[in-house]
Amino acid sequence: MKLNAVCFLLVFSCCALTSCDPSRFFEENKKVVKGEWDQNTPLVFQVSVEDTSGLFNVYINVRNAGNYRFSNLYLFVNTVFPGGQLERDTLECTLASPDGRWLGDGLGDIFDNRILFKENVRFSQPGEYSFELIQAMRINPLPGIMDAGIRIEKAE
Repeated sequence: MKLNAVCFLLVFSCCALTSCDPSRFFEENKKVVKGEWDQNTPLVFQVSVEDTSGLFNVYINVRNAGNYRFSNLYLFVNTVFPGGQLERDTLECTLASPDGRWLGDGLGDIFDNRILFKENVRFSQPGEYSFELIQAMRINPLPGIMDAGIRIEKAE
């Protein structure tokens, strides 16, 4: 019985330490079907924002396979504001160093990158924001990208 209590406490402590992320406001990643990202299939994320006074950092998460053919990934990032206005940005995500080594955290031949998209953003309107990620490379569909997503953190 005592061993069960110790095991429970150990598992609970590990879960509590790994799940707490006080700076994260929003994070969601979506799988790219069959690891081939079609330009006509944007990844869409809905974010509800009520705090119009705080500052936030917005990141793009990218998970690529080791057989991805390029050292970077170009994205169109559409932001649709609660009032319906659209803002489009083009972002280059660097995934490998000049010598060809993959950047980010890797496990086997899968690599996770978090790329800063916008720093110290103040959301001007409360409500639902929509973020759309569209691959903007010259190959369609684009093989080797497994997941992509948005992370929004409270700026410090």
